[in-house]
Amino acid sequence: MDPRASVLWMRFKAHRFASTLTILLTLAVGILIGTVISKGVKGQEGKSRSSDATPLTIPSPQNLSNQFSQIAKQLEPSVVNINTESVIKTPQRRRGTPNSPDEENPFDDFFDRFFGGQGGGGGQGPGSARERSLGSGVLVDPKGYIVTNRHVVEKADRIRVKLDADPPGVLHDAKLVGADPETDLAVIKIEVDHPLPAARLGNSDGMQVGDWVLAVGSPFGLQETVTAGIVSAKGRNIVPNRQFQSFIQTDAAINPGNSGGPLVNMAGEIIGINTAILTDTNSYAGVGFALPSNTVATVYNQLISPEHRVSRGSIGIEFNAQENPAIARVYGVTAGITVSNVVAGSPADQAGLKVGDTIIAVDGKTVKTGDELVADIASRKPGSKISLGFVRNGKKQETSVTVADRSKLFASRLGEDLPGSDETAPKESKLGLSVRAVTPDMADRLGITAGKGVIAQDVRPGSFAEDVGLARGDVILEVNKQPVNNEEQFARIVATLKSGQDVVFLVRQRGSGPQDGTIFLAGTLP
Repeated sequence: MDPRASVLWMRFKAHRFASTLTILLTLAVGILIGTVISKGVKGQEGKSRSSDATPLTIPSPQNLSNQFSQIAKQLEPSVVNINTESVIKTPQRRRGTPNSPDEENPFDDFFDRFFGGQGGGGGQGPGSARERSLGSGVLVDPKGYIVTNRHVVEKADRIRVKLDADPPGVLHDAKLVGADPETDLAVIKIEVDHPLPAARLGNSDGMQVGDWVLAVGSPFGLQETVTAGIVSAKGRNIVPNRQFQSFIQTDAAINPGNSGGPLVNMAGEIIGINTAILTDTNSYAGVGFALPSNTVATVYNQLISPEHRVSRGSIGIEFNAQENPAIARVYGVTAGITVSNVVAGSPADQAGLKVGDTIIAVDGKTVKTGDELVADIASRKPGSKISLGFVRNGKKQETSVTVADRSKLFASRLGEDLPGSDETAPKESKLGLSVRAVTPDMADRLGITAGKGVIAQDVRPGSFAEDVGLARGDVILEVNKQPVNNEEQFARIVATLKSGQDVVFLVRQRGSGPQDGTIFLAGTLP
């Protein structure tokens, strides 16, 4: 080969090697730089430079608006959780009975629909079950006196109270002091060896629509629950024929279990006892009702008296709860209360009052509304006399009326037992049953002939009467084919019954109407 060509070839090879080496080194450096850059980017994906960040600091506590919290702290020790237990007898023969008392019963407590038992325990044998329910109450006396709702504790075999300061599992047995069915209030008492924190009572008349209020209690068993709202309305009458239940309406959340707890104002005073809610779901819907504290105080003072009952005067008349101008125009009056019914044998009946008379004055004092009339007469002592001014056929007249005891006058309608100390109270028979005559008013509602049958006033738990299925409010028309039209006839028939004898009752069940028939309830006397 030509020496010159050989030199050129060697130079070319050296140049190509150098170029290749340069390219490889460049690629290596590029890859290395890319890797470093990639790692740097990945490391900064969730982070940024923080050298200029200012640490957060927690400020000192500030009392921006602590009135609610102060009231809650003040009231919570006075509010208690109430647990009740009762054995409910459920005779097999009455289950599923059309129009049974449990299904359609006009005498049933209105509030049962909202604050019934929240669960049950195991059965206690055939035809019975143990029912447990929860409610609230509020201490009003350091000695252990507690105000709650009657429907929270009625028919309870055992009442137990959980205090705010008690450790978990500690419950105090409570005794029922007294209860008032017309206001759904009750007083219970626990025994303790030290003073308890009692809440202060306020004047409900001072509350105005729009005022702030707090509801305190144990909704669904959740103790120490506080909700806030306003007074939505006053003077709400939500239950027919309950003339002594004029409620404060509130939108503070009230749920099952709140019943019996206090509604308090911004001074931390009780201005109501939470009693009912209006809802389609059995839970809070923005409309709750509390019985005013002024009513609570009046009832409480009578329930803690030696008689442990509320005595109210009545003359035995009825009238429309809502005023209607058409009634006044037809009867030719401009003011007053027009009588729609006079109870047979009542003081009003004996004094000569009639349907259509319009009452305008009591003892010379003008009365303009039914609430005024009821409040006046209810405050009178049974046996006292009043002068009643009224208008009949456009002419003013006056008559003297002797006030009666409302609980006795309307005993059958109220479905309540009279106290055992009352000499007029019915005596219990060997059947474990006491009865009263059916009033004309009740006979008309039931569609039976006036003067026929007796109403079961009291049925002792575990008695023969309860075992065969009789319940308070049932109307007994016959016993062993013999008609019973009054207490004396019933007593004479029962006196002839002997142990081992079959007994058959012909009964119109409680809550039945004229369209419903009668049934037989029977058994063998032990």
